[in-house]
Amino acid sequence: MGKKVSVVGAGFYGSTTALRLAQYNIFECVVLTDIVEGKPEGIALDINQSRAIEGFETKVIGATTTADGAGYEATANSDVVVITAGLPRKPGMSRMDLIGVNAGIVRGVAENIAQHSPSAVIIVVSNPLDEMTALAQLATGFPRHRVMGQAGMLDTARFTNFVAEKLGVSVGSVKTLTLGSHGETMVPVPSHCTVDGVPLSEKLSSAEIADLVTRTRNGGAEIVALLKTGSAYYAPSAAAARMAKAVIEDSGAVMPVCAWVDGEYGISGVYLGVEAEIGSSGIRKVVETKLDSSELEELKIAAEAVRAKQADVQSL
Repeated sequence: MGKKVSVVGAGFYGSTTALRLAQYNIFECVVLTDIVEGKPEGIALDINQSRAIEGFETKVIGATTTADGAGYEATANSDVVVITAGLPRKPGMSRMDLIGVNAGIVRGVAENIAQHSPSAVIIVVSNPLDEMTALAQLATGFPRHRVMGQAGMLDTARFTNFVAEKLGVSVGSVKTLTLGSHGETMVPVPSHCTVDGVPLSEKLSSAEIADLVTRTRNGGAEIVALLKTGSAYYAPSAAAARMAKAVIEDSGAVMPVCAWVDGEYGISGVYLGVEAEIGSSGIRKVVETKLDSSELEELKIAAEAVRAKQADVQSL
């Protein structure tokens, strides 16, 4: 039987993720769901009509769902489920401002996914990311290694782009890394940033690096402020799709993601942005990157900030 991936939420993020997954041409089908009647079916029809032009065979299926769980049968037996459902930010809003409303949405989605796809790997992208990932694991009751969040891939890509633009070099020559949380306690890791193998600190001053770190931390807000309606989706969808691809291909790719940390870095019992090896079972293992003392301290601070918020989601 062919591989199946479902994307919950057919907004800009979800629909773009579905398109990217279909164009990989490695799935038998991509299911796209939404609570807006007809929207996922219309997008699916549109994407399917592009297959002959772009040369892929993956079938996209759209399904309208309801709050009481109707329509989720279309997602049954998915290998991977990407949860994008929830409200996006408006200008001036932090990711945390979404926690109350999105918690209810994500909890409902997670419970329906668990019912129809009990063996799936879940990739959460709803904000606030770290908290919604923890909530999805609680709501599904899945083993923690099968629930992860998309954040570090995106933040790292943003950091890489800013470095490449600042230095006028190709993005392919730049390697960066961000850990921690998706938001205020994001931890960029300059000690692991290079340009053509040369440490970033030899290419830019500490003040210039600090400016790029700040821009990365505020990368989402910068886009929200420019768009005025909605938030980023091209880069975020690329990150989520790559994670789903790593799961389906059982690739063992090491990516910065939001994963359950239990002992690594001296941190235990929290979902946190770390590098992890990804395969068909979800997170195979957390990869402990060697950090300098200040980076490690920042990571521990991020873990405690996130831990406090994740404790709150249990009651949401």
